[in-house]
Amino acid sequence: MRKLITIFFLLSVFLVKAQINESDTEKFQIRTSFTGNFQKGNVEILTLKSKLEFTLVPVKNWVFKSQNSGLYQEFSENKADNDIFSRNYLYFKPNKKLYPFIISYLSGNFRRKIDSRYFIGAGLTYQIINNNKNVLKFSASTIYENTQYKTTSYNFEEYNDNDRISLWRGTVYLGGWNYILEKKIRVYYDAFYQPAFNNNNNYRTQADMGFDFPLWKGLSFNTLYTISHENVTPIKIKKDDKILTFGFAYNFKSTSKNK
Repeated sequence: MRKLITIFFLLSVFLVKAQINESDTEKFQIRTSFTGNFQKGNVEILTLKSKLEFTLVPVKNWVFKSQNSGLYQEFSENKADNDIFSRNYLYFKPNKKLYPFIISYLSGNFRRKIDSRYFIGAGLTYQIINNNKNVLKFSASTIYENTQYKTTSYNFEEYNDNDRISLWRGTVYLGGWNYILEKKIRVYYDAFYQPAFNNNNNYRTQADMGFDFPLWKGLSFNTLYTISHENVTPIKIKKDDKILTFGFAYNFKSTSKNK
């Protein structure tokens, strides 16, 4: 049953980082993508990836932004990945140079033995550059995080005998994009660092870089390379992941402006 729910989720949503700008004046923006692969014969492989990002202006001066993704993989009917990711923001006056936000996050990671992880927090974003060709933003926030693991043994002994780790973290984020070759290609990138306040060993980092190649009326081909590091992991789980994804995406913006 859970597999069917995951596949339905994957068919419904897809996230691409740094693609939709909450500071734009449109009342509604959406970007969605889906890729899949099925092979049967000497090796049986099923892979489904989906992503969705959208922004909505519910009332004046407030912008809601949601980024969601899913990944399901199995090899010869043995599950290898069954992950979900949902990150949601509520911004106040994001057209300003400096603006506050509230963030909430929910995820699960089969390979890292994370049954569920959520955090909630608040912070500030500073727009270093924001024009038609270039966007660069810096943000900092404080969050409370709770992770439920499927194990009680970790690479740092102080966490052993606990299947749940709760703590406060800081987050430093830098991200943006640039149009090149007369706006025919968009290069996008972001990176963040999340240290725990109570333990120097407990931190994570991630960096992404991708390209958008416009094809036709909002349809584009995109590729994204991600490097992530989680310093506290269950025993026998590697700290680093490197993922290259590519596929097609569709981007829509409403013509109605948010005055």
